[in-house]
Amino acid sequence: MTKKKFVSTALAGAAAMVLAGCSLIPAYERPAAPVPAVYPGAQPASSAQSPASTLAWQDFFTDARLAKLIETALANNRDLRVSVLNIEQARAQFQIQRAAQFPALDLTASGSRSSPNALQAIGVGGSVASSYSVNLGITAWELDFFGRVASLKEQALAQYLATEESRKAAQISLIGAVASGWLTLIADDQLLELTRQTLATREESQKLTRMRFDSGVVSEIDLRLADTLAESARASYAEQQRLRMQDENALALLLGAPVPAAATEGGRGLDAIAPMPDLPAGLPSDLLGERPDIRAAEQQLIAANANIGAARAAFFPRVTLTSSIGTASSEFSGLFDKGSKAWSFAPQITLPIFDAGRNQAGLDSARAGREIAVAQYEKSIQTAFREVADALAGRATLGEQLRALRAQSNAEEVRFKLSDLRYRNGIASALDLLDSQRSLYSVQQAAVQTRLLQLQSQVALYKTLGGGWATR
Repeated sequence: MTKKKFVSTALAGAAAMVLAGCSLIPAYERPAAPVPAVYPGAQPASSAQSPASTLAWQDFFTDARLAKLIETALANNRDLRVSVLNIEQARAQFQIQRAAQFPALDLTASGSRSSPNALQAIGVGGSVASSYSVNLGITAWELDFFGRVASLKEQALAQYLATEESRKAAQISLIGAVASGWLTLIADDQLLELTRQTLATREESQKLTRMRFDSGVVSEIDLRLADTLAESARASYAEQQRLRMQDENALALLLGAPVPAAATEGGRGLDAIAPMPDLPAGLPSDLLGERPDIRAAEQQLIAANANIGAARAAFFPRVTLTSSIGTASSEFSGLFDKGSKAWSFAPQITLPIFDAGRNQAGLDSARAGREIAVAQYEKSIQTAFREVADALAGRATLGEQLRALRAQSNAEEVRFKLSDLRYRNGIASALDLLDSQRSLYSVQQAAVQTRLLQLQSQVALYKTLGGGWATR
């Protein structure tokens, strides 16, 4: 009879598991993307071009020096390492919630000896009661009739998937930051060489002006102007050295290791960098599936939606089951003798009647959390749209700006040579010569900085279109 009762108990538990399919999670609907259907001024993409999200970073960043830096960063960067560990933590949390759907089977053994007479401890009168038991069973297993435990499991699953997408987004940001930092370092070296050349030219002009001043050919005003421009070039050179060291430190932090000297050697500045392929912009709606940060925000929204189901289930009865089968005896030696078998079946139902509004407040909080997640999801889409639009604007205009600056630089270089020739022959004033020096240096700097912006804009477009987490 005991065995039959225990079997019926197990069958009842199995039936409860089958019935525990009710879910109070609201039906999920993806919010509409709050952005225009096309990017401003974007050209239609060719069907032959692959989207950035499917283009491995090794195929986009083809410069061998940069590829080595990216590999180093992916292996050593601590922020990326934290993102990977966050995935492991979220996976463990999901497994914990999933395990709550199943009964935990425990084996317990206990023994006790007691007496109402305190003197029995020293052997003076009274009697001793002994009890020993060994039981196998389940304790406080919640029969999930209204889907509370299942809702919490769905929430944990969405959180886990969000962390996986966040890791991909962190990798994209890391690769983009390394590429941008490396380009900045190349530009720093180019600007440093330009500043050094300008300093040498101004020091030569300073010596020539002093000789002409000593000969009484020019006034002291011309001499002081030459001194001013020479010292200005020395200050710019020192500033450029400092900026270069700071940019190298920033890149080393991304790499998690010192920047190797080979990373900036063997080239002729920014123009010697291996070209990056052109990318199709696609449509803003494509970002929903190509940007891991948007997918992560959507998973957070799904998690908040599942949390509402758990909050709703709190209004309904909660049924828990505790059951065991084993053996019990007043003598330890008779613990496993015939007739010592014991069993227990203890279901419990808890019906909330009055909680001073706690459950309603929990539901209100869950609903507010979902609205927050909706706003954050929509903001992530708007941010992605703006980033892509900015990168496309750079691609559309920086090329023409660079062309104009280089043409201006060529004109200023010719002007400087003519001014220098006229000054040496006593035709032009020192003011004309020094003004042409200043204009040439300024335009050359602007051309290098614009070229840097052009290359960084290509990196930004690749990153904002969801490229960087695929590999080959």
